Amino acid sequence: MTPSEVHARLVELWTAGRFEEGLRYIDPDVVDHRGGTAGDHHGVDAWRAKWDQKADVTVKIEQNVTEGEFSVNRYTSSGPGYAVTSMDMIRVRDDRVVEHWALMDVTARAAQLRGT
Repeated sequence: MTPSEVHARLVELWTAGRFEEGLRYIDPDVVDHRGGTAGDHHGVDAWRAKWDQKADVTVKIEQNVTEGEFSVNRYTSSGPGYAVTSMDMIRVRDDRVVEHWALMDVTARAAQLRGT
């Protein structure tokens, strides 16, 4: 599979709540660069814990760009009371995600949730 195919499949399985199936595309030693005070998270168990906390969120991929082993999605993520632009990037080896980065417009989300 190409990195963009892995990426699309992960989004499809996550939004469908098919987490165990999706985890087959995650390398056991994955590094999830979440940033913020939480810093990096390591391993498939950290990824599983993140997915277990899935909120009522939908994702619509607007654009995908792939180069080599990297795939980047620009998407709209929406939940109750908000819809914002988000991006994430994965690095894929042997059909599995080995690294992940994500960004969300949290300022716009907070403003929408406040109603301003």
